[in-house]
Amino acid sequence: MAYIKVKELLRHATDHHYGVAAINVFSYESACWAVRAAEQEHVPIIIQLYPGFDPHIACRHVASFALDMAEKASVPVAVHLDHSASYEIAVAGIRDGFPSVMIDGSSLPFDENVAVTRKTIEVARIFGVDVEAELGHVGSGSRAEDITDTSKYTSIEEAVEFVRQTGCDSLAVAVGNAHGVYVQVPHLDLDRIKALRAALDIPLVLHGCSDIPDESIQASVNLGMSKFNIATEIDRAFYQSVRRTINMEEEKGSLFRLMNEIEAPVTEFIRGKLRLLNPNRYRV
Repeated sequence: MAYIKVKELLRHATDHHYGVAAINVFSYESACWAVRAAEQEHVPIIIQLYPGFDPHIACRHVASFALDMAEKASVPVAVHLDHSASYEIAVAGIRDGFPSVMIDGSSLPFDENVAVTRKTIEVARIFGVDVEAELGHVGSGSRAEDITDTSKYTSIEEAVEFVRQTGCDSLAVAVGNAHGVYVQVPHLDLDRIKALRAALDIPLVLHGCSDIPDESIQASVNLGMSKFNIATEIDRAFYQSVRRTINMEEEKGSLFRLMNEIEAPVTEFIRGKLRLLNPNRYRV
């Protein structure tokens, strides 16, 4: 139980046909409640941080308390630095103690993406750190063309060559998904997911999972997608729980009490996502 490497966890998920929720956290509470939800559901989980939150909470602090939570958890918990937009950010994440990092060179030409991914992996291997890469354009859900333009999707042929040249541990792909709030209902290219799974021998990652229809999420799990990044919906669950709980007329309110009161609904929301990603009812 307890702490597990991302690479090891995702290979187990691939072999046992379940999806791992990678929960983007932004505070001690958000990480703690995600781990608690996983323990209640008896399934593994990934705690990850978007490095853009560093001005709010230092990456090294999140790595420290997330790893401490993982060591003490009753289920396998992995820790990951999400979406490093540059080599420098990814290496800083390694320095700060993350045992797994993502390097996102997907906006670069193919050869440059390969080069920055390989450069990151060279450093990561020295410290035993796992590396997730990205190929294809996983854009913004606020732009319809980013989820409908199939020319931006991950090419099966390029994916095979990319993995061969880089040796990355997992690959985030573009299959009709995007980051943030979607302007229209996204429709995943399930045939492409199936083809990518058949062509590659490493775990596949789906970014932008918030608000993708449940049936599409479960179909992608059964087709072999292993890691599912969830951020927007978690943030929204916190906000809506506060909105439902707070009394605007109360003069002497307590933030501490408010946080205690929203723990249950937020944790239950995360548990629902964990159940969604576990259609075949795997349990630790």
